[in-house]
Amino acid sequence: MNDIAELLNSATTDLTWQRDFYRDLHTHPELSMQEERTASRIQAKLADFDCEVVSGIGGHGIIAIFRNGEGPTAVMRADFDALPVEETTGVEFASVAEGVTPQGVRTKLMHACGHDMHTTALLGCCALLDDLRDQWSGTFIALFQPSEENGAGALAMVNDGLKHLMPVPDVVLGQHIGPGAAGTVMSKPGPALTAADTIRIQIFGRSSHGSMPHLSVDPTFVAAMIVVRLQAIVGREIPPSEFAVITVGTLTSGNSNNTIPATANLVLNCRTYNDAVKHHLYAAVERVVRAECQASGCPQEPTFEYTDHAPLTDNSPEVFAAVRSNFDAVFGVDSIDGTPWTASEDFSQVPRAFGAPYLYWMVGATPRAQWDAAVAAGRVTEDIPSNHMSNFLPDFEPTVQASNLAAATAVLTYLKK
Repeated sequence: MNDIAELLNSATTDLTWQRDFYRDLHTHPELSMQEERTASRIQAKLADFDCEVVSGIGGHGIIAIFRNGEGPTAVMRADFDALPVEETTGVEFASVAEGVTPQGVRTKLMHACGHDMHTTALLGCCALLDDLRDQWSGTFIALFQPSEENGAGALAMVNDGLKHLMPVPDVVLGQHIGPGAAGTVMSKPGPALTAADTIRIQIFGRSSHGSMPHLSVDPTFVAAMIVVRLQAIVGREIPPSEFAVITVGTLTSGNSNNTIPATANLVLNCRTYNDAVKHHLYAAVERVVRAECQASGCPQEPTFEYTDHAPLTDNSPEVFAAVRSNFDAVFGVDSIDGTPWTASEDFSQVPRAFGAPYLYWMVGATPRAQWDAAVAAGRVTEDIPSNHMSNFLPDFEPTVQASNLAAATAVLTYLKK
């Protein structure tokens, strides 16, 4: 048997606290940059382990440094913010929490993306590594990141001096739960999650009474034409062998039914797996917007603001090869090939800051019977709740167990004696 598989199979670490810890986080979600209670719960649990804790990095970010003699340094990361979603799972520990968005909107909150599971599992990995110190050597760093949902948390930690607060890592690791048979571990080399940006566009027209459109330059009409034209960029300018998405998330203009407004605003979400494609895509977006504004005689050039940046998650082939062989040994047939996920993450900001190789994988969280039935019926899209849905909830036991073991396996790949 593989030595890491044998070690983890024989581990007697007490992880019974995880269910209550997970439910506590799930019941008390907090929005990005507001995760004060969650951070305090993480710190309280870290007090059970022999580690150095540094908190308040980039907001509520935390690192726990487990030093154990000479050897490499491996970082494992988890995120812990929640979403402005009203939960509909109906479980007894469902969230009824409310919060206020940065825009001042009061909203229901939910851990609809699984960050509560990520955090619970990283603490489980801490417990395993702390308990198995005689089996590994080097430095293990558990990095708890706030504000992933707005794409700001990882960079905030980096900009707040993360490089001076911890040893330089030899490898950085991360995982995410999602649709898939609970307990399966899905990994792949190369592009795993898309690069993404939000583009905020303001269009300037000329206001007029609704009965006198000939006196106006109607920015709502211009915006509508832009929405249609943008889709031609992907359909006619991006090679079929490549991937790109332009989603118009919001189009806002005007305040009354009988007034043509002076401005309109578009918010786009754009995603790619290739930086060359990304640069072409963004240049084309600006070209189309400017051209439509010129065609309609807008009195002022449109403005563009790029925000919520998430870099491409591009797994190191060398790290994948090293870790995957141990995943196969630990999980057997439940270690499977991953496919690129069109979602985005700011995870890779951390390894990029250090110039370190990295690996990011997925863990299935769907009850197996439900997953198998949906696959057999060809109804995965229709029948399986996915991340950010109000009814997304992992099957706790197999998901947390796989997440614990996957994190520990990846870390031990580099630190095992």
